[in-house]
Parts: sequence; C-alpha cells; structure tokens
Amino acid sequence: MTTNIATRIVNYFSGYFNLSSYMLPQDEGEQAIRDGVSFRGPNIVILVLAILIASLGLNTNSTAVIIGAMLISPLMGPIIGIGLGVGVCDFSLIKQALRNLIMAATFSVVASTIYFLISPVSEGHSELLARTSPTIYDVLIGFVGGFAGILAIGSTAKGNVIPGVAIATALMPPLCTAGYGLATWQMNYFFGAAYLFIINSIYIAFSTFIGVKLMKYRTVAEASSQRARKVRRIVYTLAVLTMLPSIWLTWRMFRQTKFDMDASRFVAAECVFPDTQVLSEKTSVKNGERTLTITLIGQPLASDSLRLALTSRLPDYGLEGTKLIILQGSNVIHNNTVDSEGLRDVYAITQSTIVAQQQQLDSLRQALSHERTMNAIGAEIAPELKVLFPEVKDIAVSTGVFASVANPGEADTVNLALVNFNTPMTAAQRDKFSKYLRARLDMKSIRIVNAE
Repeated sequence: MTTNIATRIVNYFSGYFNLSSYMLPQDEGEQAIRDGVSFRGPNIVILVLAILIASLGLNTNSTAVIIGAMLISPLMGPIIGIGLGVGVCDFSLIKQALRNLIMAATFSVVASTIYFLISPVSEGHSELLARTSPTIYDVLIGFVGGFAGILAIGSTAKGNVIPGVAIATALMPPLCTAGYGLATWQMNYFFGAAYLFIINSIYIAFSTFIGVKLMKYRTVAEASSQRARKVRRIVYTLAVLTMLPSIWLTWRMFRQTKFDMDASRFVAAECVFPDTQVLSEKTSVKNGERTLTITLIGQPLASDSLRLALTSRLPDYGLEGTKLIILQGSNVIHNNTVDSEGLRDVYAITQSTIVAQQQQLDSLRQALSHERTMNAIGAEIAPELKVLFPEVKDIAVSTGVFASVANPGEADTVNLALVNFNTPMTAAQRDKFSKYLRARLDMKSIRIVNAE
C-alpha cells in the first residue's frame, strides 16, 4: 500500500518534468542553431553596433544600456553551434562556429578598443570592474544559462529564455572591458575580461553539448567514432582547465570577504571612543600581507598605546598577523591610503564645524554690537536732555532680562533707562520723558528706573 502511494506521488510530480512531448524534431532544432552560426552581412553589422552600445553603457556605468546591448548581440549563435557540433559529431559545423566566434570576438574587441581610444572618459566604473574578476559562479552561470538556452531552442515552449540567457551569461560586456583594457593599456582588465568571456563561451558550449546528448540527437552518418572521442576529450579537458583558475579566484574572493567581515567586526567592537569616531576602514592584501587601515577623526589619541592595545585584540577576531595602521590628525589628509570618499567625509565634517562656529561667532558679534550701541546712547542724547529735561542728572540705557518668580522658567526682556535726577519729576513730566525716550530711541517700551 505504501509503495503504491509513493509510486503515484513520484509519477505525479515527474509528469511536470516530462519533456518528450514538448521537444521539436531534431531537424528543426538543429536548423535553428545552424541559422545562428553564420556571421556575415547584417549579423556582423549588428554585432559592431551592439559592441558600441555596450561600450557606451560601460563608459557611462549604465546597467540598462548594457542589458540592451546584450539583447541585441548575436554572439550566442556560434557558441551554441560549437556545442551542437560536438554533440552530433559534425566537425565541419564545429570549425565554422569556432571560426565565426573568433572573428566575432576579434571584431568586438577591436571596435571597443577604438571607441575607448577616442572616448574622453577613461575612468573605470563599477560595471567595468565587475568584468575583470571571474569566479566559479561565472562558470555556473555559463553552464546553467547554456543549458537553459539549448533546452529552449530544442523545445516548442521558447518563451523569453534566449534573451534571458543572453543577459545572464553577459557575453558582450567582457569583450568591451577587454577593449577598454587595451585602449588604456591596463592589461589586468584585458586578461580578466578575456578569461570571463572564455569561461562563458566554453561552458555555454559544454552545457549545449550535454543538452544535445540528453535530447538524444543523432550523430551525423559519416562521423568517425575515434575522432568523436578525441573531440570529446578535448572538450572535457578545456572545461576542466578553464574552471581551475576560477576556483582559485573564488577561494581568494572568499578569503578577502572573510577578511573584510572580520575587520568590520573588529572595528565595530573595539574602536569605540568617547570623543573620537572612525571615519573609515580599509583592508588590503598584498604579497600575502594583510593590512587594516583605520582612519579616526575627533580628539587625537595616543597612537602608540592605542595601536598596541588594538593589535593585542586582533587574534580574537581571526586577524592574526594583520598589520594595523591608525591614521588621525594631519595624517588623515597627507597619507595617500585614504580614499576620496574618506577625504570627502573629512571635508564635510570640517565644513559643518566651521559653519557652526561661524554662526556662534556671528551671534556673539551681534550681542557685542548691541551692547556697544546701548552704552553709547546715554552720551548721544545727553546734550538734548540738558535742554529738554534739566531735571535729569545722569542716564544709562540698557537691556535687562526679568525672570518670573511666580512662574519659574518664564523670562521677559525689558529696555531700561537708569536715571539720576537733579530734582524729582512730576507724573506728567515723567510720562513726557518716557514718550521722548521711546520716540528718540525707537523702542516700543522702556522702563524708567531711579538709579539713586
């Protein structure tokens, strides 16, 4: 009973993966691939246009433009043709597809090199740099993408698979980056991008070969079994040899990623100071030596004791043997290990401090100017008072802040006139004196206080 249920479940789900009813006849599937192998006339013109579009996208760091170029490019045809040729032992097809692929790659690199030679922008953006360090993941992308491509070509349900494969495997951008490396004579760009293109090409062809075998395509009648075995050995050897450098690059990437993560944990946990902040952290590995550079801003700390204390904590975070460099004070600006982003942060913080200090200085200047003006008022109006109000002996005008006793926290600013009188004023004279002071000093209100 249990066995029957398990069989029914397996049969039910296996029906979703049954491909036999969706496969095209071999002749139709082969013809679709063979039609894409040719690289003459419109195909070569479209290729050059696509490479120029991709170069523009890389130059402007535009992902959308790069995707558009990948959709236009006809580079997938010869690569899938090589896989088909190996799978059905059609050696003439292998030669034709390989020759066309080499010509297409050459045209692409030459076109992109010419473009970058005349382009006024020569800075490498992130989209360019991403094409120079292939890893084992690029191998897997090429293999899985190629397998999806041959499955779509050989079936009736094509959908949007081929455009998706063109985008995922990214054949065009590495060729543009290789041209950029030649144009700017940065050979690490050229070799890294060329290796990525080779990875994609070989593993798309390899997965196409496996797909052809799984779809049970018949070999050509005149194929030599001995020659077919030799070709397959070459294919397997190339696949393995191409993969080996990517494994090493992936291992190096994992080491760098782990180093970055350990360094971030160390800085977050250990570099916490009351009046000093971490401006930036930078890791580097050169000739096997790992270096962690920490840039501090704020109150300067004792460099020697700080470095000694922090170095002793490095092993707790998996950073044994790491060289620790601490930059602070004038070293932040003058040391060339600080990147432009760090300098921009320093500039922004400095500017913010300057603005705050300038505002405080303006406020103090305004208060001082007001105080000087108030002090000069008495001397300014004294001659007038001698004629208009001979009862006044001395006068000083000031501003006072009255705090409320009943409601602590409330305060009121009041203009005060401190007066010494020769003879007391009557109420009418005092009112007239108050009106004079308000009009003469342009004050809404002023309180007269007997200073005696």
